[in-house]
Amino acid sequence: METETLLSILVGIGLSAACGFRVFVPLLVMSIASLSGHLTLSSGTQWVGTYPALLALAVATILEILGYYIPWVDHFLDLISTPAAITAGILAMGGAIHGMSPFLRWTLAVIAGGGIAGGVQAITGMTRLASAATTGGLGNPLIATAELGGSTLLSVLAIIIPLIAAALVFALIYLALTIIRKRKKGLQPNRA
Repeated sequence: METETLLSILVGIGLSAACGFRVFVPLLVMSIASLSGHLTLSSGTQWVGTYPALLALAVATILEILGYYIPWVDHFLDLISTPAAITAGILAMGGAIHGMSPFLRWTLAVIAGGGIAGGVQAITGMTRLASAATTGGLGNPLIATAELGGSTLLSVLAIIIPLIAAALVFALIYLALTIIRKRKKGLQPNRA
């Protein structure tokens, strides 16, 4: 596999994971990076790198960010965010990959991009649910801020330093799986 193809896959992994935190932030970063010449979009996704798409994504990003700070609106966004994050993750991964046949590119985008975005979204959903249960929803703005920061940081890192972004994604997945495994062990009755 060529180095450029591997790097584009790493960019896609970082952007897809960022879609699990916030749906529109990574797509906005993709649009800005494409328009500034820092990201070449694959065929069929060049529309993301247009000024009309930039404007639409900027408006959607602002509305999404604000929505997570409004009670009840944040709950509605939680309901629709999983399928939206998976779709955005597929688009981000498919738009970033170069040097592959369209069939392989979109297969990888669906499996890896959608899977990673959906996995990160599941983690954020569990975190938000735990926050709502323990703080009565008062901690949700802090969670929303952390998610926004995570999405922004991961999106920018994916464009600038894709290897670091991918390493962070795999570390996040490992950490989440470790926490889940420990909780499952704690819930099982002791057998003597």
